Amino acid sequence: MFNFLKKKKPNDITLYSPAEGELISITEVPDEVFSTKLMGDGYAVKPLEGTIYSPIEGEIASIFPTKHAVTIKNKSGVAVILHMGVDTVSLKGIPFEIYVQEGQMVDQHTKIAKIDLNYLKEKGKPSDIIVVLTNLADISSLLNIKKRAMVSYSSIVGKIESLNKNES
Repeated sequence: MFNFLKKKKPNDITLYSPAEGELISITEVPDEVFSTKLMGDGYAVKPLEGTIYSPIEGEIASIFPTKHAVTIKNKSGVAVILHMGVDTVSLKGIPFEIYVQEGQMVDQHTKIAKIDLNYLKEKGKPSDIIVVLTNLADISSLLNIKKRAMVSYSSIVGKIESLNKNES
């Protein structure tokens, strides 16, 4: 009856590693747009191999035409950009094979893409897989994001609290 008096309860949302490799802080990504958190907060993985998985449960909201980035939005409205490599937009999609479509539901076991890591190396592009939380106003806190560590794909790397009322 008095639902308007209830405060929004945060929902815990699990964040996963998108690849096997070394988990690093977003501040260590060799691109100021990410390392200074201009696009949002998050984390990155230096991949050991090129298969990339979803870092969050949700829906594919968009796939960039150059295939270097995918936006995923969960039920609570939390949006993440999964950015593959640094300064890879200039490669015009060549090293990327995308396995998903817009509107597709995904989870931490869903293969999003395959990257030719050798091609990135030949072109002098860092291979960091960056997970950026873009709508920080909807997130009350980043919880327990692991510090530098070796991770496998779908490893839990942390949690966030969403202020939105829908369940994650």
